[in-house]
Amino acid sequence: MPETIDSAAPAVKYTIRDFQSDQDVRWCPGCGDYSILAQIQRVFPEFNRRKEVYVGVSGIGCSSRFPYYMDIYGIHGIHGRAPAIASGVKLANPDLDVWVATGDGDGLSIGGNHMIHMLRRNINIKVLLFNNQIYGLTKGQYSPTSLLGQITKSTPLGVIDYPFVPVSLALGAGATLVARTMDRDPKHLQEMIRRAENHHGSAFIEIYQNCNVFNDGAFFKFTEKDTRDDNVVYLEHGKPLVFGKQKEKGIRLNGFTPEIVELNSGNASVNDLLVHNEEDSTLAFILANMIHDPRLPRPMGVFISVIRPSYEDQLTQQIARARSKKGEGNLQKLLDGDETWIIQ
Repeated sequence: MPETIDSAAPAVKYTIRDFQSDQDVRWCPGCGDYSILAQIQRVFPEFNRRKEVYVGVSGIGCSSRFPYYMDIYGIHGIHGRAPAIASGVKLANPDLDVWVATGDGDGLSIGGNHMIHMLRRNINIKVLLFNNQIYGLTKGQYSPTSLLGQITKSTPLGVIDYPFVPVSLALGAGATLVARTMDRDPKHLQEMIRRAENHHGSAFIEIYQNCNVFNDGAFFKFTEKDTRDDNVVYLEHGKPLVFGKQKEKGIRLNGFTPEIVELNSGNASVNDLLVHNEEDSTLAFILANMIHDPRLPRPMGVFISVIRPSYEDQLTQQIARARSKKGEGNLQKLLDGDETWIIQ
């Protein structure tokens, strides 16, 4: 059995400095990754757990430098394999608090298969997907989330692939917490990190992250103060979908199709609006697909949060039942046994 890790509160209250490593942060000046790292380092001390329980796992990419900059245990893995490595870490020692830092290329292209099966199994792992709609580390090729027609180093005539919607992918894979947030909205980003930490099961957070070198301004419509209110609707469980600078607009359903209504027009009121329900998977898909209509605001927040048994809990119980019936195994006896075969 794995050694039990003491996850009790630390003897001394941690601060942001306790989660900052001694490594120089080597992202491009102005990169959105700085904000994501800072918010994680600010929020982790709130959880009041010993640092030894945290493990950061990454693959390859700008986002994947994350383990170097956090003063916790970390594994910088190979391209796309962070979900597989993280799964092994969590199953070997379920007491660990495992976080995956990945990008839209690392996590959804070469690592896409690993990602969907980790989420499907509902392993209690937290995924931070930094989405900048470009390959940044390798200097500007198009990624699985690059937009149709986008000009990049590898698509000089424009992207002809239809992009993944990361939130829809995570919902389809069966993740039990799926959320979206932005690098330039620190308070909201912090809240999504808290939600992931407090969720028992697979948690997936898509983070809109600005690559100011190869795809600058990709999300400015949603992140900048002068345009955010009219282009973002924040999801809050049990509350109607209201947005706009004066909270004068809302979203209602016309059948299964979301549409904008003006609350001051006399033709609609707050009572007519769609009310968010984090436990409704059908609604989650409707909200995720709002991305396909440029007239609609972009939903930010938790799309779904449901509870079902985690993979590692079921595995631990299964092993315990087997031991209660058959006793402790004997590996040496198995190796020395007569159940062998000859390959000719």
